[in-house]
Amino acid sequence: MSGTPRLDLPFLSAGQAQKEFTHNEALQTLDMLVAGSVEEGPRADPPTSPALGACYIVDASPTGAWAGKSQSVAAYTSGGWRFVAPVDGITLYIKANSEWASYRAGAWEIGMLRGAGLLIGGEQVVGARQDPIVSPIGGATIDSEARSAINQILAAMREHGLIES
Repeated sequence: MSGTPRLDLPFLSAGQAQKEFTHNEALQTLDMLVAGSVEEGPRADPPTSPALGACYIVDASPTGAWAGKSQSVAAYTSGGWRFVAPVDGITLYIKANSEWASYRAGAWEIGMLRGAGLLIGGEQVVGARQDPIVSPIGGATIDSEARSAINQILAAMREHGLIES
């Protein structure tokens, strides 16, 4: 094995000359991905004047210097463009829109958060989607203002995906 199984970080070999090149290559890759962030969402072509250290997600149909590097993470270094093929679970912060990009099942998911619940202050405030709640339609006494308010609450909960339609 010449590199690590997930990110293919290069190993040093016994008796290897110029080990600093192999070591520096591994550091460049780690610099791209540890606490990783990218400038913007996926793009097909490289920027014309990237800053040293700037990272990007390569679009599914890349062009120019990025051709053939679909879905990779691209970083601009003093030696030019460096690419890392994503593996399931890589998550990067997108600076331009303050969203997260996660690589899952062979594609980047932008702005999606996955989990079983949301806890704030140790208390669950959002959990799994519940069964539908039937809108009020009858009864002996009809209060149109209350019915309207209830329907607005239900509509908002459905819109946010908290309950089924």
